[in-house]
Amino acid sequence: MSTDTTQIHNIGYRDYEGPRLGRAYARRSLFSQSLRGAYGLGRSAKSKVLPMLLLAVMCLPALIIVAVAVATDLNDLPLDYTRYAIVTQAVIALYLAAQAPQSVSRDLRFQSVPLYFSRPIERIDYVLAKYAAMTSALFVLTAAPVVILYIGSLLAKMDFTDQTKGFAQGLVSVALLSVLFAGIGLVLAALTPRRGFGVAAVIAVLTVSYGAVSTVQAIAGEQGSIDAVSWLGLFSPMTLIDGVQTAFLGASTAFPYGEGPSTGMGVIYLLVVLALVAGSYGALMRRYRKVGL
Repeated sequence: MSTDTTQIHNIGYRDYEGPRLGRAYARRSLFSQSLRGAYGLGRSAKSKVLPMLLLAVMCLPALIIVAVAVATDLNDLPLDYTRYAIVTQAVIALYLAAQAPQSVSRDLRFQSVPLYFSRPIERIDYVLAKYAAMTSALFVLTAAPVVILYIGSLLAKMDFTDQTKGFAQGLVSVALLSVLFAGIGLVLAALTPRRGFGVAAVIAVLTVSYGAVSTVQAIAGEQGSIDAVSWLGLFSPMTLIDGVQTAFLGASTAFPYGEGPSTGMGVIYLLVVLALVAGSYGALMRRYRKVGL
């Protein structure tokens, strides 16, 4: 008759004595991973196609402008630095619609958010890392053609002072655009774990709102309500950026009849932009307060 025997195995568990990198390292790692993911880096080749294609599409008009300027010895660029993002806003909206859900919707869909919070990272770290990564990704997308235009203007031997001033204004404009659009895109994408719904929501908010506001502005201008044109610009993200750069950066406005906001009205535009940025951050913090728990 056999009897059960008990064996004790020493499998060598011991305390970890290495460095503990903490929250700051985890936050930087999440930021880096999210930024790389926005351009498909570190992911499959299929994931790189759309973001890299959109980056190329953003830069192509700038390259053409530079080639023409250098070949024909133009004295000034045919398109202002501050106007470039407005002209190419459809590409920006498509990029944000594709990458914002990729950044946050996948974590919600596969319920990986609790895994992040099980590490030395808190909700504020997650939100800040994702917000900063999407802002940086948009800034790369929108600033790259501005840099190309500036380099081209120097190669064409245009006035250095004027071009440097315009270049700086363009960078400020796209930086503000990146912060605003990143917040709006992430909030819309975080509302649902389904990527398709997030894509549709971002496209609708950015493109439909701009089309509707521009149409109503044109109608108001035709009826002589010039003051209404500036007030209507407060209801679309892209017209908000247009209004701020018109009021404070000396940019030419894309508003109908060239009726951009004055400096006084520009203060209201800037306050609305800041309120939307703060509201987006607050909405993301609220969204992740209960998610995954």
